[in-house]
Amino acid sequence: MGTITLLRHGQTDFNSAGLLQGRIDNPLNRTGFAQAVKAAEAIGGIDRVISSPLKRAIQTADAFNKEIEISDAWIELDYGEWDGKPMNSIPKEIWEEWKNDPSFKPPNGESLKNLGQRVRSALETLVVNEDEHVLIVTHVSPIKASIAWALGASDDIGWRARLDTASFSQIKVKARTPILTKFNVTNPL
Repeated sequence: MGTITLLRHGQTDFNSAGLLQGRIDNPLNRTGFAQAVKAAEAIGGIDRVISSPLKRAIQTADAFNKEIEISDAWIELDYGEWDGKPMNSIPKEIWEEWKNDPSFKPPNGESLKNLGQRVRSALETLVVNEDEHVLIVTHVSPIKASIAWALGASDDIGWRARLDTASFSQIKVKARTPILTKFNVTNPL
């Protein structure tokens, strides 16, 4: 049975400030680098590393000392005009609309439905051999979409899940059938 481990990047200054980061290409902060090392220790041996093209994901992936395959499929949701804004600056009624409609797009951004299609396509075409361990270093929204894929659920399930920075989730794949085995595992500093 092959394993896909999905690792959320370590902390950035935007994460610690509660800002929507989206496609802004921020680096890890000091805590984020330490989290990446701890995550690498907790996850252990891997065969392949795939990463989002954003700096914070690549810097997290570097902790595994393996060649990194960069894939745009794993980039974070595009928050459009909301990139860099405090999460609490989005009016409550807009959050509710967003939670209830996977086709909702932030202004000039991407919908959860589109992100879900992008991630599902990447997962369906990912070849994970028997006993192979593939690490994907990515962001909160693509991981939630991956969990929805594994559970056979809709893209709005992500609103009912929390993922901490540098947390990992695992999906076992046997005969193309995904099985969620771990979710939001952290190795505290």
